Amino acid sequence: MAQNLPRRLSGGLFVSLEGGEGSGKSTLLDRLAEFLAGEGYAVLITREPGGPPIAEAIRTILLDPSHAGMDPLTELFLYLGSRRQNLQERIQPHLDAGGVVLCDRFSDASVAYQGGGRGLGLERVERLNTEAIGTARPDLTFLLDLAPEAGLARKLGTGAAATPGDRLEREALDFHRRVREAYREWAARHPQRIRILDAARPPGEVAATALAALREALAARAAD
Repeated sequence: MAQNLPRRLSGGLFVSLEGGEGSGKSTLLDRLAEFLAGEGYAVLITREPGGPPIAEAIRTILLDPSHAGMDPLTELFLYLGSRRQNLQERIQPHLDAGGVVLCDRFSDASVAYQGGGRGLGLERVERLNTEAIGTARPDLTFLLDLAPEAGLARKLGTGAAATPGDRLEREALDFHRRVREAYREWAARHPQRIRILDAARPPGEVAATALAALREALAARAAD
């Protein structure tokens, strides 16, 4: 029946969630997906690195702790390869069909992690992003901002209950601090697209703020 067809938006809506380890991206993504499904939108949930099989295979390489000696540019190129495959195979077709994409990290992650964390430079990484994916960028990005100490404690636990984590989670605290600062600097450059959320607040409050911005974006796209 026609009334059961998913709601469509011209050109779709691309939403990404960014932030350091343990910042609450997965929790917020679930809240946003639940809202969108309840409103009748066709929702694609994906992640970086990952998504389609080729990109998931790259994810395995990137996060394997035994690859601790990976060169920063090698790391970046692997992320770019995963990103392009996900964009071409999953993200862009869904947007072209008028759906909503929720992506756990996208191009901003490389700016922060490889540009800031690895010291490759924010502008350099963004240029390489453009080589890989052209002008494709999220329409709306939520940056969950949290002190790395708190995020890593959330993600990995503390004391006897602590887990070692994947290759990036095992990086030194200074690395994660550089990532956070790069995220914050990048958000300041793109205030219309990137909304900073205080991830130290209760998850319900974070979700409420994000949902208000998402409703605005949906309304604006529907009016186009």
